[in-house]
Amino acid sequence: MDHPTETPAVHGAHDSHDAPVDLAKSIRLYLKVGALLILFTCVTWGVALIDFGSHALNIGIGLAIATFKVALVSLIFMHLNHERGLVYKVLLFTVIFGAAMMFLFVLAYMDPIKAALAH
Repeated sequence: MDHPTETPAVHGAHDSHDAPVDLAKSIRLYLKVGALLILFTCVTWGVALIDFGSHALNIGIGLAIATFKVALVSLIFMHLNHERGLVYKVLLFTVIFGAAMMFLFVLAYMDPIKAALAH
């Protein structure tokens, strides 16, 4: 059997020295991210009350805020900022797929064939 070179007491003593600093740093980060999420939720409510002149612009601003909030949650709370490269490739595929679905939705909403037949 292989045994670790460090004894558990020495390893535990090392962890107990660094752990409070790391824990306090992590808690501060989580509180800052939580405050940002609450702030941008309020910004979303404020944007919903303002008419920017275009329904599409209102939707775009709302989606941009939602994308920022999703990125914060996934990177910080789901710890995806420390993952391997494969996770990012899968997420990139997901983003491309989502953009393609939105593009198809926009095409269906605009319906250029129906518009051409109406004229």
